[in-house]
Amino acid sequence: MTRTLVRDVASKADQTVTVQGWLHKKRLLGGLNFITLRDRSGLVQTLVDNKDELEKLRGLQIGTVLSITGTVIADERAPGGAELHDVTVTVEVPVTEEPPIEIDKPISHKSENLDSLFEFRVLNIRNLQEQKIFKIRASLTRYIREFLNEREFVEIDTPKLLAEPTEGGAEVFKLDYFGKTATLAQSPQFFKQIMVGAFERVYEIGHSYRAEPSSTTRHLTELTMLDIEMGFVESHQEVMDLVGDMTQSVLKRVYKEHADDLKSFNAPALLLPEDGVIPQFTIAEIHDLYTKATKTDTTDEKDLIPDEERWIAEYARKNHGSDLVYATSFPSEAGKFYHKFKDDGTVAWSDLLFRGLEISTVPLRENNYEKMIEQMKRAGLDVTHEGFKYYLQAFKYGLPQHGGCGFGIDRLVQKTIGFGNVKEAVLFPRDINRLTP
Repeated sequence: MTRTLVRDVASKADQTVTVQGWLHKKRLLGGLNFITLRDRSGLVQTLVDNKDELEKLRGLQIGTVLSITGTVIADERAPGGAELHDVTVTVEVPVTEEPPIEIDKPISHKSENLDSLFEFRVLNIRNLQEQKIFKIRASLTRYIREFLNEREFVEIDTPKLLAEPTEGGAEVFKLDYFGKTATLAQSPQFFKQIMVGAFERVYEIGHSYRAEPSSTTRHLTELTMLDIEMGFVESHQEVMDLVGDMTQSVLKRVYKEHADDLKSFNAPALLLPEDGVIPQFTIAEIHDLYTKATKTDTTDEKDLIPDEERWIAEYARKNHGSDLVYATSFPSEAGKFYHKFKDDGTVAWSDLLFRGLEISTVPLRENNYEKMIEQMKRAGLDVTHEGFKYYLQAFKYGLPQHGGCGFGIDRLVQKTIGFGNVKEAVLFPRDINRLTP
């Protein structure tokens, strides 16, 4: 008999159907014995009143794979509004060992329980509430792709195995590559800029690797990033508008299409500016506001400290009705060699903050070949290094003015749902303490 998904059972009242899935829960009450079966679409309750069929389940544990054939009986009290009666049970894959956790019970996300959360991820992901996290995540990345595809961006895939880092630094993972030293990519920065010379507008959603010895609620060693680059832009503001519009679009969609799921997590209400214009504050303005409000002097900082990010986000929400806020005009000493530097001592670079956490860096790039060489030398880089050869080719043979962003998918999911730790938004997180499962 053709398999019926659980979500379709209620529409087949008084018909005989076969469902397949995992034993999710047993309630053996003597005269009335119920088992709950789970498939990819949900749960269905089954009444097992035949002793021979009940005997097939003796000694079997949650997770046993079953096929159940029975008659659909409408019942508003049952999950999905119907249950199966007069059933025949077929055990496809028996599980006889009691699992170490109960997947039908709430899974704790308290900070002291996170190690257990990840240790038993293989099993707790079978919990329906836990699955919602990654369905929300999947939708967010799909909405991003749809937004960018509609605007003629081309999705690209770039290498994650690279030669030794041309920029130096200790925050890279090194590995042996057939006798040579290779590194894991920190970002697709060079590649996406090169591709502007071919496609004008490109993006990638992929993994990046950061060997940062940080054990915080905001850091991962393997993270999922959205990288965007767009050419023929007239200004830095054009790039900021694109990233801001995209972020607002995907947030509106997820709050609409996953309203019940987000409510079940007690996710914060979404607050976006009515006119769609994300409030902006320069780094200097934020330092000044924060210093006056908290009496903690940050005016000499070239970047925002984490508490400033939280403070300006709350300020923007309270005074501008927005969960999103841009921190703009970083001082030139904070800039990278590939940034566009301005005459006023700042760099064309902004950070997009969402609910107190930076989720995206949004800079304008230097596209002039001679200026790029000059900025690289000023940064102490060897422009003849083999690692820069192909990157500089793109500039030498013509790149338009361009800009883009590095956008943290993990952090977007974390803050959308309202989690306190970015690792909660990752299926199998990697940090300085965890390399399994």
